[in-house]
Amino acid sequence: MTFEGRGHALYLSKLFLMTEKDFVPDPYKVFPNEGKVIWKAPSNIALVKYWGKKPHQIPANPSISFTLDTSATTTSLTYKRKKESNGSISFDLLFEGKAKESFKPKIQTFLERIETYLPFLKDYHFVIETSNSFPHSSGIASSASGMAALALGLLSLEKNMVAEMEESHFNKKASFLARLGSGSACRSIEGKLIEWGSHNSIPGSSDLFGTRYPFHVNSVFQDYQDTILLVHKGQKQVSSTVGHNLMHNHPFAERRFEQAHENLDKLQPILAQGDLEGFIEIVESEALTLHAMMMTSRPYFILMKPDTLEIINKIWQFRQETGLPICFTLDAGANVHMLYPKSIADKALQFIKDELVAHCENGQYICDQIGTGAKRINEEV
Repeated sequence: MTFEGRGHALYLSKLFLMTEKDFVPDPYKVFPNEGKVIWKAPSNIALVKYWGKKPHQIPANPSISFTLDTSATTTSLTYKRKKESNGSISFDLLFEGKAKESFKPKIQTFLERIETYLPFLKDYHFVIETSNSFPHSSGIASSASGMAALALGLLSLEKNMVAEMEESHFNKKASFLARLGSGSACRSIEGKLIEWGSHNSIPGSSDLFGTRYPFHVNSVFQDYQDTILLVHKGQKQVSSTVGHNLMHNHPFAERRFEQAHENLDKLQPILAQGDLEGFIEIVESEALTLHAMMMTSRPYFILMKPDTLEIINKIWQFRQETGLPICFTLDAGANVHMLYPKSIADKALQFIKDELVAHCENGQYICDQIGTGAKRINEEV
């Protein structure tokens, strides 16, 4: 896209900028009595990180992520219309076949947040059955995939009431709803590269939902691999919600937010040209910056473990010795996402077995790759 064309597209995107009101439906004419819908939604790994948010799950800076493939949550939503609405939201929740009361408050909060946009919620009783493809407490953030899958199930029910809903609106609204459950969940609806957060150089970008990256992406990035090295499984010592809130009075917050915008601009030619060296520089810098912000907040905290640093140093050494474009990124935790082109997968996996598996808890790691987004598994009405 030329500069002039991009400017025109940005003008149009701002002219038709969607607001929350665009996701409030007209009165329903059809109410299905009962049914079941199943969605599988992937997790994602951010390249430019989102850290810090405003009220109503609005990001303090834009981000971009690879949608993953095999690391996913499958959620079955069974719904039955109540004979009489009692004015409350009611649901049962099962995680991997067992009742999970500890998960219910977060789901309750989510459903209350989205009721304005799905006003049928109090008219039905729901049974939510959910499971992850990755081991429980493996350290992969399941909130993104879980909230995305649930949002898609609920929106599929609404689509039965609003038959004329177009796919583009369905995806935007699903992303919008998922964001209200977990910010990064809005990047788990579609694939392969998803941008979230208003950014002047990206047409159609929005704080309200994730969108597919609109620019050319070189083929080398189309099948990128992500091997997740499980350094530490289990609950983090500090929740992401607490971490995000610590950015409000952070001394370096404003400069960090500017940096995220700058790195998104720098990524455009890198992704278009297949510049692996430039990609590595930005992605690793973003990962370390994320953790630097945690270490310089008040209170401060460190989520990396000694084995996290060992893996990082070994990746740097291996890259220097072999010239292979293997790099790392981190979420807000100790685990390491090792990123590399599919063309060198055999060498990368051998490197993991020879050098890195010793630093993984119980020798565990998960092989994943870029995916195309959430998929509906089945629906019965």
